[in-house]
Amino acid sequence: MIPRITPRALLPGRAIPFYYHITKTAHTSHTRTMASSTSTAPPPSIPQADLDSFHQHLQSSTRILALLGAGLSASSGLPTFRGAGGIWRTHDSMSLATPEAFAANPSLVWQFYSYRRHKAMQASPNAAHHALAALARTKPHFMTLSQNVDGLSQRADHPRDKLQLLHGTLFEVKCTNFYCKHSEENFDDPIVPALAIPRDETDPTTNEAREHDISDENVHLENIPTQSLPTCPSCKTGLLRPGVVWFGERLPTKVLNAVEEFIEQSERIDLILVVGTSAKVYPAADYVNQAREKGARVAVVNMDRTDAYAQGLYDGDWFFHGDAAVIVPALLEPVTGKLEAPGGKL
Repeated sequence: MIPRITPRALLPGRAIPFYYHITKTAHTSHTRTMASSTSTAPPPSIPQADLDSFHQHLQSSTRILALLGAGLSASSGLPTFRGAGGIWRTHDSMSLATPEAFAANPSLVWQFYSYRRHKAMQASPNAAHHALAALARTKPHFMTLSQNVDGLSQRADHPRDKLQLLHGTLFEVKCTNFYCKHSEENFDDPIVPALAIPRDETDPTTNEAREHDISDENVHLENIPTQSLPTCPSCKTGLLRPGVVWFGERLPTKVLNAVEEFIEQSERIDLILVVGTSAKVYPAADYVNQAREKGARVAVVNMDRTDAYAQGLYDGDWFFHGDAAVIVPALLEPVTGKLEAPGGKL
């Protein structure tokens, strides 16, 4: 059976045996330099011996998986719209992420997703996005499974053939007409003029118009006519919708098949990175189990101790507590090289 997204397909948590804590952030774009042959100095609070242990295993690993979640995007300043903070205006964001909500009020749903597209375009891929993209270019048998829809991995030039988007992306749109199969990648902001974020032209304190924060329920939100919403360029009649997987929908068959093929085509997987996610929701949770069954050691990077990997860690696994934008580049440096920000090194 092809998995469907459900709002609370959760597993019971288990205790995590140890933590490493990082607080520094790094949110700029980066380029690659050659790796040093000497040991990498650890970020604050990661013991050198533990960093060396991970590096040794990484360098000897051939087949690697990475499972990415919202914590990775949070390092770029993006709201997750999940959990306790998942309110947009007066709406539970999960209630807007359904086919039924779109059918009932496409104007509201499109304004929610247009706002998310806008915020994602204002954000920049952080150092972890760039490090993972560099790892994908360096390791031929590396696959990234992302639960994020924000397009930041794509904008970090992560090789598309090594990036599987489990929940789709904000930056693909597809036709809702049953008989039309049109879909396209679209990074336009706004996607149509009617969805432009309204601006305040009357603020006397600035010469630049300020954007209204339409996530605030006190800011007036226009009801956009259906004919002004994104329309399919192929059939000319169907509305376009965001290319994300809504609750109650099947995950993309092509993506699931690609992940299954990667897992099944070898008797061994050496390492799985779990970054910014507790991996509680299926099928993501099961991918960690499948990797373990093939011998993989697990390395978790998460900012939230209470949202640590749900199924616990085994002897020989790693848990790094802190900002993915700081930790991930340090973990991957022996393979990817140091990352440089414009104007100098990190």
